[in-house]
Formats: sequence, C-alpha cells, structure tokens
Amino acid sequence: MNIEDFNYHLPENLIAQTPLKERDTSKLLYMNRETGDIQDLQFKEVIRFFKPGDTLVLNDTKVMPARLFGLKKETNAKVEMLMLTNIEGDDWEVLLKPAKRIKVGQSISFGDGKIVATCMKELDQGSRVMRLHYEGILQERLDELGEMPLPPYIKERLDDRDRYQTVYAKATGSAAAPTAGLHFTDDLLKKVQDKGVQIAFVTLHVGLGTFRPVSVTDVNAHEMHSEYYTVSKETAQLLNDTKAKGHRIIAVGTTSTRTLETVVRDHGEFTQASGWTNIFIYPGFEFKAIDGLITNFHLPKSTLVMLVSAFSSTQYVLNAYTHAVNAKYRFFSFGDAMIII
Repeated sequence: MNIEDFNYHLPENLIAQTPLKERDTSKLLYMNRETGDIQDLQFKEVIRFFKPGDTLVLNDTKVMPARLFGLKKETNAKVEMLMLTNIEGDDWEVLLKPAKRIKVGQSISFGDGKIVATCMKELDQGSRVMRLHYEGILQERLDELGEMPLPPYIKERLDDRDRYQTVYAKATGSAAAPTAGLHFTDDLLKKVQDKGVQIAFVTLHVGLGTFRPVSVTDVNAHEMHSEYYTVSKETAQLLNDTKAKGHRIIAVGTTSTRTLETVVRDHGEFTQASGWTNIFIYPGFEFKAIDGLITNFHLPKSTLVMLVSAFSSTQYVLNAYTHAVNAKYRFFSFGDAMIII
C-alpha cells in the first residue's frame, strides 16, 4: 500500500487559521459509509444522525499550554520546546527547535529560571527526554509561561486559549486538541442527550504522532508513536451495554476511535483499562468497537486519512475530500467536520 494512495490536492487558502465565532456553525459533510453518498450540512444538524440508545464517545483530554520559549543556559541561544509526553515524574519527552543546540547534560531556562529543563537523553528526529525543575505546581508554571501548541500550519495567533479546548476537556496532558470535538457546544450536547443518546468519555493524550508525517513510501512500514489512554469502568460498562442492546457507538474523533479499538483488540470487549497504544489503523483493519465516526478533514498522506479510509473506503473518502475542496470547506484543526455512518 503506497503513501500516494492517500494524497489529495488542497489549496493552502482552505487551511483554517482561526476558529469560527460559534463552534457548531461549521460545515458538516455527511458520508454514507457503505455507498459513499454525501450531503452538505451544518454541524448543529449532526443530531439528525443519532438514534435513541446510541452512545456518543468523547475524548476528554485537555491541552496543556506546552509550547515554551527559553534560553540555553551556557550560551543564551534561543530554544523552543514543545512538551509531548510525561514519561515519569518530571521527565518529559519533548521536541526542541533547534534540537542540535541541546546535548545531554545541557539546560534551558524558561521565564528567568521559573522552569529549567535539563537534557537527560537524546532521541530521534529532534526529540529529547528533559527533566524539569520548578517551584510549586507545574501546571501553574505552564499557565504562566506557556503557549498553546497550535499545529505548524496555523500561522495566526490564538487570542482565546479556550477555543483550542473542547467544552468538556478535563484530563490535562495533551499536546494537541482532539479537534473533532471542538464543534460541540454544551447546548448541542444537551440536545444529544435529550434525544436519548448516551454520552461516554475516554481519555487519550495526543502526543508525538500528531506532529510526525509519514516518512515511508510503503504504509505497512510506518510505525506509530505511543500515546497514553484511559477507559473507566463506567464507560466500559456503558459501551458493553450499548453493544448488547444492538445500539451503535459513535466515536468523536480519531483519538476516541484509536482508544476504543485498542481496548477491544486487547481485551475482546470494553473493559476498564489504561496504558500506551500505538495502534495503526489503515485500510484492511477490521473495526470491532465503533459504528460511526465524526472527524475533521486531515492532512494529505497522513495516518488520520488512512484511518478514515479504513472505516469506509479510500476511494469514497478521497471523493468526499475532493467535494469538500470544491465546496470550499475549511480544513484541519479549526476547520469543518464530517460524519461517516
């Protein structure tokens, strides 16, 4: 399977740079999973596709203001650090720019020493393991010094941090937002519940995989980076009950999807679980957990386009993407959404 199978043409002006004023006024492209038929809607109309007894699964991860700008202690050279994954204690896997400036034993100072990061280990492709030193509570220091880690294709400054968080974000630890969830409002979620749809939460902290392009020609040779997930006992029981009663599970986002499919793959059913997943979903994958998917429009040749293609068909998905380009949909993190069901 060749990486070019998942390529499509995207004019740069369709990459959304800012969020819409109202979350649920974005466009929604409906695609029939079996036939590829499509329909143009507004996101607040997503409720028409839900049935009483369905369960909607949301990823409640919360994005950290994890992009820091500091100075190398020895030379005062400027260094940017993006915190990705908490390994253990105060040790974090990070991306540095420029990475070549920081070797093992060297340190970066942020905010005149309010946070000091010391390199413990060099990893591949600009990654490092850094040990953080700070007074008080790390989250408070990050709130004071950090910026939201917007993807590199967003050039505009984000004035309101909350617009890169879902309205239900709770579990702090993510390096990027689960962007399909950005379209939901509290009011829309209440309408979903009023229709008889149950809402369940999982947690997957989005990490390095979001920032790494596929660098191999043969898709089968790509290795996903691990990300940490949690599924509670209550969520597992609700999802098992949903399946047992013949109702549907609709995942909001590729992160929720990867979490659910990991648990069912590893345990045979939904169960209380936590750990690291590097599940790679691409065409040929057999879905055992989800029956519907709400997702944003993803980068060409990305693992996320592959996941969406696996849930339907590559040809149907690329046809839908071509329609979205022609219809001037907004793409990527602050862009529009699609539902496949």
